[in-house]
Amino acid sequence: QVQLVESGGGLVQAGGSLRLSCAASGRSFSRYAMAWFRQAPGKEREFVAAINWSGGSTYYSEPVKGRFTISRDKAKNTVTLQMNSLKPEDTAVYYCAADSVAGGAGLPSANYGSWGQGTQVTVSS
Repeated sequence: QVQLVESGGGLVQAGGSLRLSCAASGRSFSRYAMAWFRQAPGKEREFVAAINWSGGSTYYSEPVKGRFTISRDKAKNTVTLQMNSLKPEDTAVYYCAADSVAGGAGLPSANYGSWGQGTQVTVSS
Protein backbone atom coordinates (compact mmCIF):
# COMPACT_ATOMS: atom_id res chain seq x y z
CA GLN A 1 0.00 0.00 0.00
CA VAL A 2 1.36 3.40 -1.02
CA GLN A 3 1.66 5.86 1.84
CA LEU A 4 2.88 9.45 2.09
CA VAL A 5 3.45 10.83 5.57
CA GLU A 6 4.13 14.50 6.21
CA SER A 7 5.90 15.88 9.26
CA GLY A 8 7.46 19.11 10.48
CA GLY A 9 4.42 21.32 10.80
CA GLY A 10 3.82 23.52 13.81
CA LEU A 11 3.37 27.02 15.16
CA VAL A 12 5.87 29.71 14.23
CA GLN A 13 5.98 33.49 14.37
CA ALA A 14 5.90 35.57 11.24
CA GLY A 15 9.35 35.77 9.71
CA GLY A 16 10.31 32.37 11.04
CA SER A 17 11.08 29.12 9.26
CA LEU A 18 9.77 25.57 9.14
CA ARG A 19 10.94 22.49 7.31
CA LEU A 20 8.32 20.01 6.14
CA SER A 21 9.21 16.47 5.19
CA CYS A 22 7.29 13.85 3.26
CA ALA A 23 8.28 10.22 3.62
CA ALA A 24 7.05 7.73 1.05
CA SER A 25 6.56 4.06 1.74
CA GLY A 26 5.01 1.14 -0.05
CA ARG A 27 6.86 1.83 -3.28
CA SER A 28 9.64 4.02 -4.57
CA PHE A 29 8.69 7.46 -5.85
CA SER A 30 12.13 8.08 -7.28
CA ARG A 31 10.75 8.25 -10.83
CA TYR A 32 7.72 10.36 -9.97
CA ALA A 33 7.29 14.09 -9.70
CA MET A 34 6.34 15.24 -6.21
CA ALA A 35 4.50 18.30 -5.02
CA TRP A 36 3.26 20.22 -2.03
CA PHE A 37 -0.20 21.71 -1.82
CA ARG A 38 -1.92 23.60 0.97
CA GLN A 39 -5.44 24.34 2.09
CA ALA A 40 -6.37 27.20 4.37
CA PRO A 41 -9.66 27.26 6.30
CA GLY A 42 -12.53 28.15 4.01
CA LYS A 43 -10.37 28.10 0.91
CA GLU A 44 -9.71 25.63 -1.87
CA ARG A 45 -6.57 23.56 -1.95
CA GLU A 46 -3.81 25.33 -3.85
CA PHE A 47 -0.53 24.34 -5.43
CA VAL A 48 2.60 25.39 -3.56
CA ALA A 49 5.63 23.74 -5.14
CA ALA A 50 6.67 20.76 -7.23
CA ILE A 51 9.83 18.97 -8.26
CA ASN A 52 10.22 16.78 -11.31
CA TRP A 53 11.15 13.13 -11.19
CA SER A 54 14.90 13.74 -11.52
CA GLY A 55 15.04 16.66 -9.11
CA GLY A 56 16.41 18.90 -11.83
CA SER A 57 13.39 21.17 -12.19
CA THR A 58 11.23 22.89 -9.63
CA TYR A 59 8.07 24.99 -9.81
CA TYR A 60 6.63 27.41 -7.28
CA SER A 61 3.45 29.37 -6.90
CA GLU A 62 3.90 33.13 -6.95
CA PRO A 63 3.03 33.66 -3.26
CA VAL A 64 5.90 31.41 -2.11
CA LYS A 65 8.49 32.00 -4.80
CA GLY A 66 11.77 33.14 -3.27
CA ARG A 67 10.77 32.00 0.22
CA PHE A 68 10.13 28.25 -0.13
CA THR A 69 12.44 25.59 -1.52
CA ILE A 70 11.44 22.07 -2.53
CA SER A 71 14.00 19.29 -2.71
CA ARG A 72 14.10 15.52 -2.80
CA ASP A 73 16.31 12.72 -1.57
CA LYS A 74 15.80 9.71 -3.81
CA ALA A 75 17.85 7.40 -1.65
CA LYS A 76 15.64 8.15 1.35
CA ASN A 77 12.42 8.40 -0.71
CA THR A 78 11.66 11.76 0.86
CA VAL A 79 10.66 15.23 -0.29
CA THR A 80 11.31 18.36 1.75
CA LEU A 81 9.78 21.83 1.73
CA GLN A 82 11.96 24.47 3.39
CA MET A 83 9.80 27.46 4.27
CA ASN A 84 11.48 30.75 5.19
CA SER A 85 10.17 34.24 5.89
CA LEU A 86 6.81 32.78 6.80
CA LYS A 87 3.75 35.00 6.75
CA PRO A 88 0.38 34.63 8.50
CA GLU A 89 -1.19 33.96 5.08
CA ASP A 90 0.94 30.82 4.83
CA THR A 91 -1.19 29.27 7.57
CA ALA A 92 -2.77 26.11 6.18
CA VAL A 93 -2.70 22.35 6.17
CA TYR A 94 0.14 21.28 3.89
CA TYR A 95 -0.15 18.11 1.82
CA CYS A 96 2.46 16.07 0.03
CA ALA A 97 1.44 14.49 -3.28
CA ALA A 98 2.95 12.19 -5.88
CA ASP A 99 2.31 12.23 -9.61
CA SER A 100 0.34 9.30 -10.98
CA VAL A 101 2.62 8.94 -14.00
CA ALA A 102 6.33 8.19 -13.88
CA GLY A 103 8.78 10.58 -15.46
CA GLY A 104 6.61 13.64 -15.04
CA ALA A 105 7.83 17.22 -15.24
CA GLY A 106 6.27 18.17 -11.94
CA LEU A 107 3.86 20.71 -13.35
CA PRO A 108 1.16 22.16 -11.11
CA SER A 109 -1.47 20.67 -13.42
CA ALA A 110 -0.17 17.10 -13.21
CA ASN A 111 -2.44 14.31 -12.00
CA TYR A 112 -1.26 13.86 -8.43
CA GLY A 113 -2.89 10.61 -7.40
CA SER A 114 -1.24 9.82 -4.05
CA TRP A 115 -1.69 12.14 -1.08
CA GLY A 116 -0.55 12.36 2.50
CA GLN A 117 -2.79 13.14 5.44
CA GLY A 118 -1.48 16.68 5.81
CA THR A 119 0.42 18.64 8.45
CA GLN A 120 -0.74 21.88 10.04
CA VAL A 121 1.34 25.02 9.66
CA THR A 122 0.29 28.04 11.71
CA VAL A 123 2.07 31.37 11.40
CA SER A 124 1.25 33.95 14.07
CA SER A 125 1.53 37.67 13.46
